[in-house]
Amino acid sequence: MLSQAQQLLKTRDLVWAWTVRTLRGRYQQSALGWLWAIVQPVATVAIFAVVFTRIVPVDTGGVPYILFSYAAVVPWTLLATSLTDMAMSLVQNMNLVGKIYFPREALPIAALLARIADFGISFVLLAILVIVYGIPVSLPGLLFLPLIFLIQLALILGLGIGSAALNVFYRDVDPLLKLVIQVWFYASPILYPVSLVPEKWQWLYFLNPMSGIIAAYRDVLIYNRLPGDYLLPAAAVSLFIFVAGYWFFKRVEFQFADII
Repeated sequence: MLSQAQQLLKTRDLVWAWTVRTLRGRYQQSALGWLWAIVQPVATVAIFAVVFTRIVPVDTGGVPYILFSYAAVVPWTLLATSLTDMAMSLVQNMNLVGKIYFPREALPIAALLARIADFGISFVLLAILVIVYGIPVSLPGLLFLPLIFLIQLALILGLGIGSAALNVFYRDVDPLLKLVIQVWFYASPILYPVSLVPEKWQWLYFLNPMSGIIAAYRDVLIYNRLPGDYLLPAAAVSLFIFVAGYWFFKRVEFQFADII
């Protein structure tokens, strides 16, 4: 794995060029431009706020529901959009894969980097909301943010490159992945707090790594407390998925050019 990382570093200019090309293609000739990076999460939160403050009130521990839900929607949007883009990254660049040698994982990684740029914009708005609502945030909590992000990054990389490889062989991976993401959304604490899950089942609930990741973002950013032990299973599962996804990708990589 170390040698593959070194190869990727050697082609970082290529990865960066693909990332920039993806971003330009996404926002070129768009009236709103980069604002589209926050339109989707903001629109989603607006709908949730109406439903879960007016129709079916949810106990958020005294935090405004807009902030409560947006703190979860931002990392969730990174996961959902990255996975769908990464899954299609190889088959959408068939000519490159078939004719030019380069580390194949560079394509899904470039797709992820483009979505991280969107995440950064959305996260700035999240930080502004935290300030506007006067939510206190501690320095020790902020120091946890890079760790939480790395855990989420490992999860996305493992699932994304694994899906990209599998999609080369079975093109129905893309619609199936979108269905899984929809179900996964409701199985994660985005619309509701973890406290609604019965305590005796929370150990199982936190085997879903996004449960721990979202809870950790909320604890640090809106509840002014450090993440609990629930972050450990999220980290363990995410690391396992990263290793398994990367192993599968490298195992079948030699077949890509022939199939594509």
